[in-house]
Amino acid sequence: MTNSSPATAALMASAIRVLSMDAVQQANSGHPGAPMGMADIAVALWGRHLKHNPTNPHWADRDRFVLSNGHGSMLIYSLLHLTGYDLPIEELKHFRQLHSKTPGHPEVGITPGVETTTGPLGQGITNAVGFALAEALLAKEFNRPGNDIVDHYTYAFLGDGCLMEGISHEACSLAGTLRLNKLIALYDDNGISIDGDVEYWFADDTPKRFEAYGWNVIRGIDGHNADAVDAAIAQAKKSDRPTLICCKTLIGKGAPNKEGGHDVHGAPLGADEIAATRAALGWNLPPFEVPADVYAAWDAKAAGQKAEAAWNERFAAYRGQFPAEAAEFERRMKGELPGDFKAAAAALIAKTNEKAETVATRKASQLAIEGLAAVLPEFLGGSADLTGSNLTNWKASKAVRANADGVQFGNHINYGVREFGMSAIMNGIALHGGYIPFGGTFLTFSDYSRNALRMAALMKLRSIFVFTHDSIGLGEDGPTHQSIEHVSSLRLIPQMDLWRPCDTTETAAAWVAAVERHDGPSSLVLSRQNLPFVSRSDAQIADIRRGGYVLRDVANPQIILIATGSEMDLALKGAEALAAEGIAARVVSMPSTNVFDRQDKAYRESVLPRGVPRVAVEAGVTAFWHKYVGLEGGVVGIDTFGESAPAGVLFKHFGFTVDHVVATAKSVLG
Repeated sequence: MTNSSPATAALMASAIRVLSMDAVQQANSGHPGAPMGMADIAVALWGRHLKHNPTNPHWADRDRFVLSNGHGSMLIYSLLHLTGYDLPIEELKHFRQLHSKTPGHPEVGITPGVETTTGPLGQGITNAVGFALAEALLAKEFNRPGNDIVDHYTYAFLGDGCLMEGISHEACSLAGTLRLNKLIALYDDNGISIDGDVEYWFADDTPKRFEAYGWNVIRGIDGHNADAVDAAIAQAKKSDRPTLICCKTLIGKGAPNKEGGHDVHGAPLGADEIAATRAALGWNLPPFEVPADVYAAWDAKAAGQKAEAAWNERFAAYRGQFPAEAAEFERRMKGELPGDFKAAAAALIAKTNEKAETVATRKASQLAIEGLAAVLPEFLGGSADLTGSNLTNWKASKAVRANADGVQFGNHINYGVREFGMSAIMNGIALHGGYIPFGGTFLTFSDYSRNALRMAALMKLRSIFVFTHDSIGLGEDGPTHQSIEHVSSLRLIPQMDLWRPCDTTETAAAWVAAVERHDGPSSLVLSRQNLPFVSRSDAQIADIRRGGYVLRDVANPQIILIATGSEMDLALKGAEALAAEGIAARVVSMPSTNVFDRQDKAYRESVLPRGVPRVAVEAGVTAFWHKYVGLEGGVVGIDTFGESAPAGVLFKHFGFTVDHVVATAKSVLG
């Protein structure tokens, strides 16, 4: 990028301010304050430092940019339009309108050049930590002396709201510990949130806070001086630690009667203030018109193409010296699985069926990870401080650690007690490309992660969330740790596939399905206690991938028992007891209701034929299951919180017994 004169920089910033206020005004909705206040910061970063190619938004070695304060979305839309991305002015005119490429908050996959969906504050900077971590690990894995094919920065804009959210502490603390020196965050320190001056509820010494994390902190930068911000970014690039650049700004800069106040934060300026702003900026043009010389100053297409061409030359030289590594890098950045994956996955599932082990499904999960990791070098596991409990490591796993030289290569991350941070960092890793991230914690702590799980689903990411200790089977730790409502609630997230397998074979099949899935995240819900192996035919093994299937059948079934996870054995024994009384019961295993619901109608009705009464058995809330058993069907479940006692005692106490299953089935049959 080239430097620009102060006059040109001012015009470039004015273009952002005017486009932002005009788009918000036309939509009669939005946040003009942050884009106007950060316009000069954007000139410094996007005009002088950011390595990107508007004609190829997916170039592998581009810098990543995250607008963590995503409510200021007109800032990034203005930048993408002005620098030459496929975002014409008509899209800015349709800001926040149905089916436009300029939704209310930036959405990855909707707008070219948007790297992650932001808006829930704090998650953008956390995604950025994931981007930076992925870049650092890929560089350690693939770069060779004189051949740096992975060499880019992650930049994030963030505001007071991001810093008030607790997730920013989780993520930025870990980023400092791991010395992610190619992460540069620019803090819009305007002292304003929607409620007014933040000094009454946010009086932290933010620079000291980040220094305590181990960050390089650059204080006291005038956020309306592009040259000062430019110099700070150049300084940050020399640091061996992540950098926070503290930029003092006026929210709504340029609006003469409203700048610096909370009224400009989240509402249109109004016609009179827009006219006054135009006059103050000397911008004598109608809405959505930008002078040709300003477009020329912003245009990044030529510079971006040149930068990518130079990288292509380096990569060609790399390929000449390291052909296997080059092919592996390209495969992984495309998100393609190895050519031998299907065979390895089939062998893994077949092996579990042959060994017929009775183990906890958390252990079955570790066995599956062990088998898949041998053919998936892109596996990047981790745990929120519970590795020994949720078993997300494997024999060949190596912990990610940092020393004076920064992050050292590893494939298992100790996230610490940071469930929310872990999940959002995983999302950043998945967005960056090159790795398939998975991370574990107890199922009850999915509540801490909830919004990051939702964001993974919204963005259709290949993030794999491993949740163990899935219900009252946790036992003595009691109701604080026993998940009752969590399985059903996670099933309700659109585009999230939840798997609750009943044994080693279903667990292996669930892992394979999660890895092969390209269009959304998966949650694997696993038991603490041992679960008996269930024998199956080859056809039944194949049908596991359909989410639900007939596990034990009878001629002319009078009732269907549906179960998942640790309750499968109870359903099978219940069917045997019913048979002894002359009642024919089909048993259906439903490890993933989400996947089952996507099957065609004929298959679903072959598993759950109309007219046959049904009973569902699961150690969780009962309401969810009535979509399958109907209002007249029965559910053996639990609609209270748990208790502290050994697991066996609890299952009996809450009615998870063969006698109760039989009684419920008889009640349904009348």
